[in-house]
Formats: sequence, structure tokens, C-alpha cells
Amino acid sequence: MQSDVSSATPARGPVSAYLRTTFASLRLRNYRLYFIGQGISLVGTWMQGVAQSWLVLSLTNSGTALGLVMAAQFLPVLFLAPYGGVIADRFPRRRILLVSQSLAAVLALVLAALVYTGAVRLWMVFGLALGLGLVNAIDNPTRQSFVSELVGDSDLRNAVTLNSLEVNLARVVGPAFAGALIAGIGLSTCFAVNGVSFLAVIGCLAMMRPSEMHRSARAKPAKGQLREGFAYVLRTPTILTALVMMTLVGMLTYEFPVSLGMLSKFTFHSNAGSYALLTSAVGVGAVIGGLATAGRRRAAMRGLTLASFGFGVTMLLASVAPTMAVATAAMVAVGAFSIAFTSLTNTILQLEAEPQMRGRVMALWSVAFLGSTPIGAPIIGWVGEHIDPRAAVAVGGVAALVAGLVGLSAMRRHRAAEVPCVAEQPTVAQKEDFA
Repeated sequence: MQSDVSSATPARGPVSAYLRTTFASLRLRNYRLYFIGQGISLVGTWMQGVAQSWLVLSLTNSGTALGLVMAAQFLPVLFLAPYGGVIADRFPRRRILLVSQSLAAVLALVLAALVYTGAVRLWMVFGLALGLGLVNAIDNPTRQSFVSELVGDSDLRNAVTLNSLEVNLARVVGPAFAGALIAGIGLSTCFAVNGVSFLAVIGCLAMMRPSEMHRSARAKPAKGQLREGFAYVLRTPTILTALVMMTLVGMLTYEFPVSLGMLSKFTFHSNAGSYALLTSAVGVGAVIGGLATAGRRRAAMRGLTLASFGFGVTMLLASVAPTMAVATAAMVAVGAFSIAFTSLTNTILQLEAEPQMRGRVMALWSVAFLGSTPIGAPIIGWVGEHIDPRAAVAVGGVAALVAGLVGLSAMRRHRAAEVPCVAEQPTVAQKEDFA
């Protein structure tokens, strides 16, 4: 009877296998809840990102001011995320997230009220952006390392890729909603929707089953844990290389809220809807790229290096796009390489790091990805305002190419260090870290 059933539906085999591998992590209840809550909240987050950028440009008409607001939002991550990683390694991560997500909701609702009443001023936007940065300094490393507790090491690559896929799907939906709401109702609605969306995350976190989590040993309070985290990274070549690459790309390439905002407003002389379209295009490409790669379990330096080169080339193509339509198409390609780069970096770091060090390692990932914005955003804003928005996009492309060269150099050093002696040859697992 079993063979009759399987032979009766042969066409479903490849499709079923693809779905099982691509969405493998969703079979786990706790990760499924996390995925649902994050999906709802991320739409609100992208709505607020678009609305905040447009609010600053409307208040100041300055790319430099926009870059400085972005810097204020991520400055705390630059300086405090390492301490956030220590907290994530010491305390229950689910409880930390319940507090941080609640605080983020309050900040979004306050901004909504200020914009709705017309009382908002630029210094208020700076203050609330700084407050959100303080929350993210703890929230981000905790969320990144929390994923491994939900799925374990075997499904980590898949879970990280699905999470990146979700972020970029929200990048499609959120800006589209934001553009429609800004044009039809007003900016304040975007901030209000984001504030309410955090309730989904809080509810899903509360519904999780602690007994089904893959908990690692907590780091016991002790002096020098922050210093220990830095020392650990410096003596682990794969982690150090991935973080250097992420720093270059995070600082100059991922400044989309600044570069795309200026490209839309000053180069193509378009409105908030066009800016939302460019942002959504990145998300469309990332969704396509994520669906194509989510089922792959390997995470290696070779793939990360190729993704970095692809990221840089497509950014350079976007910088010379003659029309809004061509720029939108180019940003789809950018999105496909961006998800490959971020998901591979995230996975390599988590798999390479010892369980009791993951919070601190992922805190440094947060510093590289988000904390570098206080340096990169004003630079990109200044380039876009005083040279040309196209040049701002091109700078991001060059940074990604340089990151690719860093990865390529690390691969060559690894091969050069291999000793052709049987007793000292690297293991298969070590080779696969770079292959």
C-alpha cells in the first residue's frame, strides 16, 4: 500500500523535498512562533524606517541631517552592544527580549503622537532615535543568539536564512504600506502601526515552551568577560575575517535609508512612494535569493566572498542607472546578493563560536552591521549631498568589493598555511569552513 501511494504522486516528490529543506526550521513550534511574531513586527519596523527617513528629509531637506539621525540611532550599538552580548550570555534571552520589545513599542508610539500632534522637532527625532539605539544595543545580540536556542546547530543555517528572508519580505511589504499610508493618511500612522506590531512578538515569546529550547550553559558573572570576548575573536581567524567583512559592508554598503532616500528625492526627483519602491526592490531580490538558498546547509568563506563581490558589482550598476525603473531593477539584484552575504556571515559566526561565547560574538556582529552606521551614515549622507547621490551608492559598491578581497585574502592565507604532512593536514570540517 505504501508503494502505491508514493508511485501515485511522483510529481510531488521534488516539490515536497524542496519545501521540507527550504522551510525545515518551521517544523519546530518555538521557531515557528518566533517567525510569526517577527514577521508582523518587521513590517512595522520597515514602515517606521521609511517614515523616519522621509520625516527628517521633510524637516531639513538635508542628506547630512538624515545621516546624523541614523548615526544617533546606531551609536549606542557601536559602544554598548558588546555589553549587550555579555548580558545575553548571562541571562535568559527570552526574558531580555520581552523587556526590550516592550520598550521599543513605547518609543514608536511616542513618536507617532508627536508627529500626529505636529509637535515633532528634529531634536525629538534625534532623542527617540538614540533611545531606540539603546534598546537595540541589548536586543539585537540577544535576538541573533536566541535563534540557536530555538533550533539547535543542525538547523541553524536554515533558520538564519529564513529569518533574513523574513526581514527582506518585510522590506517589500513595509515600505509599500508606508508609501501608501504617508500619501493617504500621514506619517504618524506608520509609527503607530509599528508600535502596535511589537505586541505580536511579545505574545509569541510568551507562548513559547522553555522545555523545547536548546539552551547552552550560561556564562557566570565574572570580571573580564567583555575583554574575553574580544580576545576570543582575535584568536579565531574565521570569525575575525567575517566580522571585518561585515564591518566594511555594514558601514558603507548597507546605508540604504540614506543613499536610496537621496537617490529618489534628489536624483530622480520623486516622492516617498518612489523611495519606498527602491527599498521594496531590495526586499524582492532578497526574497528570491533567500528562497533559492534557504535549503543549503553549508556556510563557508568561499560563498561569503562570492556574495560580497556580487553585492559590490550590483551596487555599482545601481549607481549608474539612468532611470528610476532601471535603478529599481538593479536593486532587486542587490537584494539577492545582500541576503546571501548577511545570512552566510551570521551563520558562520554562530557555528564557529563556542555556545557560551555566541552572545558576545553576535554582539560584535551587531556592532559591525548596525553599530558602524554612526560612522558610515554621515559619510554617505555627506557624499550624497555634496558630491552626488549616485556617488553615495557607488561608495557602498566599492566597500563590498573590498570586503570580497578581504575574504579572498583569508582563503589564500588558509591554503598557504596548510602543511602537506599527513599528521598536520587540516580536517575536512576545517577545510569546509573556507571551501
